[in-house]
Amino acid sequence: MPTASDGAPLHYTLRGRSGAAVLLLHGLGSSSGDWPEQHAVLEASYRVVAVDLHGHGRSALPAGPLTIERMASDVGALLARLGAGPAHVVGLSLGACLGIRLALATPDCVRSLVLVNPFARLSLVGPADTARLALRLVLLGVAPMRAMAAHVAGRLFPWPEQRGLYEAAVTSLTATPRRAYVAAIRALARFDARGQVAAIRRPTLIVAGDRDTSVSLAAKVALARAIPGARLLVVPGSGHATPHDRPEVFNRAMLDFLAAH
Repeated sequence: MPTASDGAPLHYTLRGRSGAAVLLLHGLGSSSGDWPEQHAVLEASYRVVAVDLHGHGRSALPAGPLTIERMASDVGALLARLGAGPAHVVGLSLGACLGIRLALATPDCVRSLVLVNPFARLSLVGPADTARLALRLVLLGVAPMRAMAAHVAGRLFPWPEQRGLYEAAVTSLTATPRRAYVAAIRALARFDARGQVAAIRRPTLIVAGDRDTSVSLAAKVALARAIPGARLLVVPGSGHATPHDRPEVFNRAMLDFLAAH
């Protein structure tokens, strides 16, 4: 179900018949189809909008520089066109950055924020982070996308019992065009909301996986402290993709938070 947004089509799905809108914003290399556990618990009570962000899924990469600000603006325009605001915004990683920018730039379209493994500024902590990023960039530059996807998915879902999640992540990441993945990484590298997030005036839940090797727990704690009234939930045994590796814990926390706001 595509819609035009500033000349760049955004693909989305719309499920559920009534209630407040919940906007699902996926992470880097993912798509609107990667929220099955959340659709299952949301659709009975909410109008659920899941978007393929620019260059992901069935949304094309638009011409010109890709920025978090541009992506958030287009998503906000989509919400307005659907009459779906103000919406509860649930964003994972890249999607969390868009949620932050939406709440700052167009607060009237945001009812609340659920930010999963977010950051105000992407930073590297120590040589291990630097080495991991360097390897990802090398693979992205010279290897088939499936090799890069296998590397990223292996970090997201490293445990034997997560084999199904790993394989699904490889498939999703491989389907993301190399050019779009690079453009999104550049957008994330330029994103910096430090010094701005204190202006957010929407109820905010920050969900942090305690095994996340992509975004440090310190960055999430700092963000929770900077956003007035934000609540921080640390999920044990979870990595960067908390809605997928700990769906029961995440869904319960999400539903309780949405019901309260």
